[in-house]
Amino acid sequence: MVANTALRLRMAERRMTKPELACEVNAEIEALTGKLGTVSERTVHNWLTCQTRWPPEKMRLALAAVFRCTPEELGFVPTGRARSTTEEDVRRRDFIAAAGGTAVAALADTAAAAPHRIGITDIQQLQARFAEVIASDHRHGGRRSIETRAGQLADEALALQERGTATQRIRAELYASAASFMSSAMWAAIDGRRFDSALQHHQKAAALAAMSGDSSIQFRIWSHAGSLYRHLRRPGDALAANDVARNLPVARRDPLFASLGHARHAAIHGLTGDTNAVRRSLGHAQEALDRADPTASRPLWITSFYDQSELDSLALAAYLSAGSWENAEARAHRCIALRRSAMQRSQAITTVRLAHAQLGQGDLEPAVATAMSVPAEVSAHPRVVGMLTAFGTKLHDLAAGSTPARLWTEYAHDTWRTTA
Repeated sequence: MVANTALRLRMAERRMTKPELACEVNAEIEALTGKLGTVSERTVHNWLTCQTRWPPEKMRLALAAVFRCTPEELGFVPTGRARSTTEEDVRRRDFIAAAGGTAVAALADTAAAAPHRIGITDIQQLQARFAEVIASDHRHGGRRSIETRAGQLADEALALQERGTATQRIRAELYASAASFMSSAMWAAIDGRRFDSALQHHQKAAALAAMSGDSSIQFRIWSHAGSLYRHLRRPGDALAANDVARNLPVARRDPLFASLGHARHAAIHGLTGDTNAVRRSLGHAQEALDRADPTASRPLWITSFYDQSELDSLALAAYLSAGSWENAEARAHRCIALRRSAMQRSQAITTVRLAHAQLGQGDLEPAVATAMSVPAEVSAHPRVVGMLTAFGTKLHDLAAGSTPARLWTEYAHDTWRTTA
């Protein structure tokens, strides 16, 4: 079967599927004529297989707008009738008159004269930058530079709205990208203990996510809000915010999202000391995680961190807050064994929590050895510093003057002096 290689390559460059191209072309036809086009997946298939070698005029104009090139450059070949200049001009004038305008005439005369078209390539570039922010957060986390950069990228995504034309779907993607960046700025502020900034970022992120209509990014933002209020030790607000996330369509549709929602609920219940509620939520989280399809397509931000080890990490946080030391230690060991190597900061946080769990059981020497195993380059992280400081305070409250307490004091002094 003969194939339209030129069109196929253009679609491949944008990673565009047949249904996506049909949607874009129909939107362009609506913008030109006021009536939604009728292009279907089958129509696109016919173009790709050369069963349709020269689409109707409206479709050619719409294709030119989508790809910003001529129909011939897309691999289409005029038929014998179409080569008649007189007939072509008559049809073109009729179409322009029906569409009511000079804007269509300009588009028909030359695709290069059209305004910049925001398309899937622009979205993919934003998504690549978002992946870089996620990777930086996993390596470092909490840094003000990550927060600032994520905020700048959100502004860049919004600025694209003003620099060109786009379909409704692409505009929604732009809002979702901006919301994604703001959610990362929010999390960096939470992780860096800049809670006032995190609250401000949440307001902007939530508004952008609502405009995008993307329930997966809404889930991330409200789930982060639950974590923010948990760190502020406001369990009532934390549960309410996390409930917003858990009731979104994506959490009802995808067990992985549901699992994360339940696991974070367990961590919040830990603040109240309700171990029964902790166990119930963790049970729901595990059951949902076991049902989740590992091959399903999901946003990078959740697939890059949420798995069994993260569920165990949240269980550790829950049991630690509730004072259930043995359960906390068991979850910590499993979390450390399963943790992905790239998540250095998360591994450090889990290690310090393990030290706290051991200290809670009166195992002073193992607790100090565990706390001292945190790499010096990660121990300077604001969140880790706070947890290690709290560890030292508890250790001295329990056993001031003991050999483990003296050892820890010397180690902390030498380590933080070196990394300061």
